[in-house]
Amino acid sequence: MFLPLIALFLAAFAFGTAEFVIAGVLPDVAAGLDISVPIAGYLVTAYAIGIAVGGPALTLATKKFSRKALIIALGTVFTLGHALCALAPSFELLLVARVLVAVVHGVYFGIAPVVAVNLVPVEKRGFAVALILSGLTVSNILGVPGGTAIGTAFGWRATFWAVGAMGFLATLGIALFLPKSAGAQSTGGSLLREIKALGRQAVSTSLLIAMLVMVGQYSLFTYIAPLLLEVTGLDNTSIPWVLLLYGVGSTIGVFIGGRLADWKLMPSLIAILSAQALAFVLVYFVSPYPLVMAIAVLFWGGLNFAFGSPVQSRILAAASDAPNFVSALIPSCFNIGIAIGAVLGSSLLEAGVGYRNLPFIGVGAMILAALVATFSYRLDLRSGRPAMAGK
Repeated sequence: MFLPLIALFLAAFAFGTAEFVIAGVLPDVAAGLDISVPIAGYLVTAYAIGIAVGGPALTLATKKFSRKALIIALGTVFTLGHALCALAPSFELLLVARVLVAVVHGVYFGIAPVVAVNLVPVEKRGFAVALILSGLTVSNILGVPGGTAIGTAFGWRATFWAVGAMGFLATLGIALFLPKSAGAQSTGGSLLREIKALGRQAVSTSLLIAMLVMVGQYSLFTYIAPLLLEVTGLDNTSIPWVLLLYGVGSTIGVFIGGRLADWKLMPSLIAILSAQALAFVLVYFVSPYPLVMAIAVLFWGGLNFAFGSPVQSRILAAASDAPNFVSALIPSCFNIGIAIGAVLGSSLLEAGVGYRNLPFIGVGAMILAALVATFSYRLDLRSGRPAMAGK
């Protein structure tokens, strides 16, 4: 089942690039459409809302559909949506196109992990989920810097054409290699059970942690390009290289997080969240110094993605009998956090707070997330559920 997993990975890579690359070309989009950078930041917010709201709704509506046919349909809409992004003559139309892509993004990451774990033996399910997640991190290594470089060289519209082409290739791979019966087990089951799973403590607190982490991350990452330009003093040609470092750190982090989840899930998660708070403090202090800032971005990227495997593993384990809706809510909560973070950052910038101060949102969000994780961990220990506690 190696080729089907690779096809799912490539689709995750395309979707991840689509979501994250906007940060690298945000100043160019703003200039090209004659809007301010904070207003352009709403492209991130709108994408996040599309995933958060449209993703779970469409996932439930398509619960009985063939997983393979659905993924192919999602890839087709993704490709056409990026053609619309590339051709958009106005900010408003670009915003609508981004929301369209975001909805299919949310559905994909709701069903892809479920499909992936059904392709492999039980003992390899952690690897299957990590491979899907690594599509997001590799997109930060290759897709985001590559897309940013394409935008710098040929204009931001070329970036959207390139991402659309990646989506087409990934969809072709799904059509060729994914078995027709893939994920068939997840098309059954009770809708009421799916919804009731949200009431489980391990599920609800983990979703809250995911949202808080993304608030902190995207209050800064949305505006990483202008911060590097205005505070760190880098030029446009250097931004892709710094984003490459972020991607390298992210990929290392996601695999470390996966290993830690298998070892000591909740203690590791609490430690990662605490380290993230310290990483934001570090970014604040070193942001005016190019070399040290580049190293800090590598470290920060690693911690940003290290939390993902423990959180998602915990949620999927706690809701193993009701995977569809809960799985769809993982990217939903991620992107509610992204939307809030982007709006918080934009609001502070419009109020006159400089780019350099944005990491303090991250510090507060990570402290709250660590407190929620600690509280949830203690509840699990008291209830005598070691699997959920990750002892």
